[in-house]
Amino acid sequence: MLADGKSFRLRRLSLAGDGRYLFVPLDHSVSDGPVTGRRDWAGLIRSIVAGGADAVVVHKGRARTIPPDALGGCALIVHLSAGTVHAADVDAKVLVGDVERAVGLGADAVSVHVNIGSDTEARQLADLGAVADACDRWHMPLLAMIYPRGPRITDPRDPVLLSHVVNIATDLGADLVKTSTTVTADRMAEVVDSCPIPVLGAGGPPDAANVVAYGAGLMLAGCAGLAVGRRVFSAADPTSVVARLAAVVHAGPAESGEVPHPTHSSVTTGVA
Repeated sequence: MLADGKSFRLRRLSLAGDGRYLFVPLDHSVSDGPVTGRRDWAGLIRSIVAGGADAVVVHKGRARTIPPDALGGCALIVHLSAGTVHAADVDAKVLVGDVERAVGLGADAVSVHVNIGSDTEARQLADLGAVADACDRWHMPLLAMIYPRGPRITDPRDPVLLSHVVNIATDLGADLVKTSTTVTADRMAEVVDSCPIPVLGAGGPPDAANVVAYGAGLMLAGCAGLAVGRRVFSAADPTSVVARLAAVVHAGPAESGEVPHPTHSSVTTGVA
């Protein structure tokens, strides 16, 4: 089968070409506020790239502020969803960009945020489906950031619920899916095994003191990668954190020398 634009872009999302991914989301500047000061922005991007991240995730306007020479081999993912912590419904997300604009910005992929169980779930699902159709027309990979969040969710780390969530992303046309994680690795392995597209574990709950160890456990559970934002851009040395995470993702936990977090080390098979 001949390759198309989507397959080329998907290949660029994994620096090593191994189908594993380390993404650094920086879209928090819309939801929560600035991730760094104006004078430090280019430096943050360069430090993330130097550490070996496969891609950064930013909004369309922020993408224009990245120096043309800063990304190197690091891919660009343009995030199309927005919502803020000041909204009446903090789980609501709306589309603020489109695939055509992302193509013009040189994006290698786009991402859409969906909160399952929220009051606006129906609209968010419709948005995901519409963006997936546009991605097929433009040969653009789609990352679904999909989570169980909202007034109808009692346990956001329930593996049965997370399995449902990642399969919604699959069924509506996503190529990759980022989601929350279970309490233990063996339960996360159930989520991964239920899903035919690559699953990326989100950066970890507040109680995960060592995000690298936490990520090592997720990779042992079979995740295809990690998406770590706040733990990177708030670190004293982002390059070091990214480099250690990249080693866990691409070399593997054993080869990297990182010890998995105790609650995420009970799986010894299915290493991604």
